[in-house]
Amino acid sequence: MALRIRLARYGAKKRPFYRIVVSNHESPRDGRFLEIIGTYDPRQDPAAVKVKEDLLSFWVNRGAQPTTTVASLLKKWKAAAAAAPGT
Repeated sequence: MALRIRLARYGAKKRPFYRIVVSNHESPRDGRFLEIIGTYDPRQDPAAVKVKEDLLSFWVNRGAQPTTTVASLLKKWKAAAAAAPGT
């Protein structure tokens, strides 16, 4: 089973909110998933990304591949975490 770390869209029309989930690559975007590992809110300024580091490393070690969008979000999240070590 090929696993993907991707975004699942929630929220109302024109008010998106995303969950970062681990799912089978064949599942639909908002369909079944194995676990929620974080959230992404593009409406905040700057956009808010929250990720559970332990779950992220667990699933990456098990072979889950992030999509390109999630990979760029994680890259920005890691850079922000490195810039503010006290939080």
